[in-house]
Amino acid sequence: MATVSKYSPGLWHISLPFQGESEVIGTYVLAGEDEVALIDPGPETTIEALLASLKEADFNPQAITHILVTHIHLDHSGGVGTLLHHMPDAKVLVYSKAAPHLQDPAKLITSASRVYKERMQELWGKVEAVPAENIQTIDGGDVLNIAGRRLEVHYTPGHASHHVVFYDVHAGELFAGDAAGVHLPGIDYVRPPTPPPDVDIEAWSATIDLLKKLRPDVLYLAHFGPVRDTIPHLERLRAQLFAWGDIVLEAMQAGKNEDEIIQVLMDKTMPELKRKGANDEVMKRYDLATNYPMTAQGYIRYWRKKHPERF
Repeated sequence: MATVSKYSPGLWHISLPFQGESEVIGTYVLAGEDEVALIDPGPETTIEALLASLKEADFNPQAITHILVTHIHLDHSGGVGTLLHHMPDAKVLVYSKAAPHLQDPAKLITSASRVYKERMQELWGKVEAVPAENIQTIDGGDVLNIAGRRLEVHYTPGHASHHVVFYDVHAGELFAGDAAGVHLPGIDYVRPPTPPPDVDIEAWSATIDLLKKLRPDVLYLAHFGPVRDTIPHLERLRAQLFAWGDIVLEAMQAGKNEDEIIQVLMDKTMPELKRKGANDEVMKRYDLATNYPMTAQGYIRYWRKKHPERF
């Protein structure tokens, strides 16, 4: 069963049970002025829990008016097409260049299958197309008036080339998707999620600069929940992003293969998480949020694509 928390007036957070674990994937619910919006509703495998939690919080799924997508990775929006069977009038707001991949997810599924292989169905379930009439494209610089809020859309590449965030300036609340990294409750630690195919360290560093300039009071992460020490958190993310990239680059320059690079990355980074007090359960949840093979693959592709001169 999912867990529903109310964070502020008109804002709820739902922890979606993922692979038997809580506090790994979360959906935000905004409600006001006869509108209800979901931000990053998750994969198809967590839809039943999401629907049950909405009802538990006295929201009728059919009354959902908007679904806001920070980016189209399957853990954030893979279930949107299926979800629309339960909320047929909802408008799906997605970055303009990502919209075609919601309408026709074939390339998205192929790309994800290269990473997750035989675990695709177990992790993400069915990925259904989103009807064109439900899609509303958005771009950086747009302002959305939804659920009684004024949400600025900021283009935030780095984790993905199609990533945006939603910033409520009045409330100081920034819905960050994966642009502000992975930080699970109870552990003072941030991990850079770097999946292939389009991680870009330089672009992500510029995104971190942008997020710092916005000076939000709270970052609402997809993985997982609120972070209130926003500026130190973002600087820790930047440090980890570069440090992990350097570890992978050095291993590549040493001629190691992919499996060896993954092992080097684990050996050099896991001790810090353990020093922070992470037990086996926490380690498992971090791995569900952003696993080591995917992290290494993202960096490997980045170095080969963006900096072939380093080899």
